[in-house]
Amino acid sequence: MNRRELIATATAVTGGALALPARANGATRASDRLRLGMIGVGMRGRVLLRELVRRDDVEVVGLCDIEAYTLNEALNQFTEFGRPAPRLYTGSNEAWREMLASADLDGVVIATPWELHAPMAIGAMRARVAVACEVVAGITMDDHWRVLRTQQETGTPYMLLENVCFRRDVMAVLNMVRQGVFGEMIHLEGGYQHDLREVKFNAGIPGEAYGGGVEFGRNGWSEARWRTQHSVDRNGDLYPSHGIGPCAMWADINRGNRFTHLTSYASKARGLHNHVVAKGGPDHPNAQVNFRLGDVVQTMIGCENGETVLLSHDTNLPRPYSLGFRVQGEKGLWMDVNKSIYVEGQSPRAHRWEEAQAWLDRYDHPLWKAHAADAEGAGHGGMDFFVIHAFVEALKAGAPMPIDIYDAVTWSAVTPLSEASIAAGNRTVDFPDFTEGSWRDRVPVFAPA
Repeated sequence: MNRRELIATATAVTGGALALPARANGATRASDRLRLGMIGVGMRGRVLLRELVRRDDVEVVGLCDIEAYTLNEALNQFTEFGRPAPRLYTGSNEAWREMLASADLDGVVIATPWELHAPMAIGAMRARVAVACEVVAGITMDDHWRVLRTQQETGTPYMLLENVCFRRDVMAVLNMVRQGVFGEMIHLEGGYQHDLREVKFNAGIPGEAYGGGVEFGRNGWSEARWRTQHSVDRNGDLYPSHGIGPCAMWADINRGNRFTHLTSYASKARGLHNHVVAKGGPDHPNAQVNFRLGDVVQTMIGCENGETVLLSHDTNLPRPYSLGFRVQGEKGLWMDVNKSIYVEGQSPRAHRWEEAQAWLDRYDHPLWKAHAADAEGAGHGGMDFFVIHAFVEALKAGAPMPIDIYDAVTWSAVTPLSEASIAAGNRTVDFPDFTEGSWRDRVPVFAPA
């Protein structure tokens, strides 16, 4: 049995809660390091790569991308941290297969356009290479089932890199939920509410992905090259996991609870067209594009244990960033938009909000207490350190992935299910049970206190 088979087998058979080990201190022997590769080193990929390169227990031995510019930018990180340069795999859309076959990898991080996640994850798992995949897990429902079946058949570890689950306030609130501060859960809200107009369009210049142009597709760069087309072709909650991930953890989804059904609504579409006209004029060719994605998509999900979850997707209109979290139980609630909390009998004034920070400090999660210094300077306020740290430490320990294959396909399936609901006139659709009944017996493993 070689090293990657040993890791996969150990992870497949290990049960119980994941106690995240401490980050490795000091240099380790090269033979003790995880050998990792990365597919996709664009803007998002390089943020994750930085977290890998600065670790002493990881050796990044392969990078794959089709763009020379992004590969060169990625190589600068190895120089910065005094690490040996990895082998590069490029020149073909299939170069990633060569890396999986020849680089002797323990794991691979996938940070490519959404439509490539499922085939690349499936290819890696069949090669017995552990997967850390950026959101989303797949596009169609068939994608999700194929990814799941491949993981089940091969036993290869798979983790979804949903970093918002590791946000400091989100984890403090998880601590509060588990300690009964809000009582029994009743209703949860979250979403992706982020003005992405200057991400979905740009001037097509490398390194200026937020340049404010009106090009996308072949004439665009970075996310505008691929992400905007989804807004042309699809109408649903295209990016659910930042909102649904924390909600699922708060509600113990797939571990004593499950989603049962879903209904989605989409507003009219105006924001992307208006942006093109404002920036490029009414005669610009992209002003004639028909964007199918509604500017605001809302999805209500029912749960086996009686909770409701409301998701919002709002990326095409002018607005400040907010994930719109609301955690409401029998005894009170927390909301991130107003950074406030109310707990009946404990808040100073009845029916009046109080600032949440004192509560968040009191219930600060032990992982943040232990690793706040390690997370300084990491992407997204430190969240990217934690999501990479969790994958690496679980893989090293042969422990269950804290955001596992069932979480991945459940959270990501919100997209095709919401598309189906909207296309059918807002019909309620059944939510598949990807665990096939095992949700009743599975126990929480994410970030135990």
